[in-house]
Amino acid sequence: MTTAKTSTAAPVTPLFDRPLINALPVEHLCDLSIDLELGQVIKTHLGTRLTFVVKGGRFEGPRFRGEMLPGGGDWVHVGADGISRMDVRATLRTHDGVLIHYDSQGLLRYPADGRQRLAKGERLSFDETYIRPTPRFETSDERYAWLSGMVTVGYGEYGPGRIDHRMYCIL
Repeated sequence: MTTAKTSTAAPVTPLFDRPLINALPVEHLCDLSIDLELGQVIKTHLGTRLTFVVKGGRFEGPRFRGEMLPGGGDWVHVGADGISRMDVRATLRTHDGVLIHYDSQGLLRYPADGRQRLAKGERLSFDETYIRPTPRFETSDERYAWLSGMVTVGYGEYGPGRIDHRMYCIL
């Protein structure tokens, strides 16, 4: 005859029976600035495509820092709804020489005159835009492998030839 064990752990309240949270727990990952070549504008039957070649950049955070290498790109699709969908791929090199693949999707919404203002050399502030990157990182280097297992989100600002993103890991 087997005896059933009784659990001494406190009962767990099911997720949907708990109160909603209004803020996700996050940790600042880094601030990333990307310098871009002048964009190529391509009108297509699916919308407008914008291609930006990465000239370089830098990133700095509490757990890693370094530079974005030239040669990556940002392939933006502007849909008929006016929402831009970013597709960034580039290589990061940490201060201690580790290469990390950077891949970021995300959404951008500008004010109605945003693209014209960028073309005139103006910077669009965080308060008037919706810029939300969702980056992913890939590396097998043990010192930075933790990046490959994090969900990362951010917000940003755009200016002529430059993107600035502040990024957070969701804990």
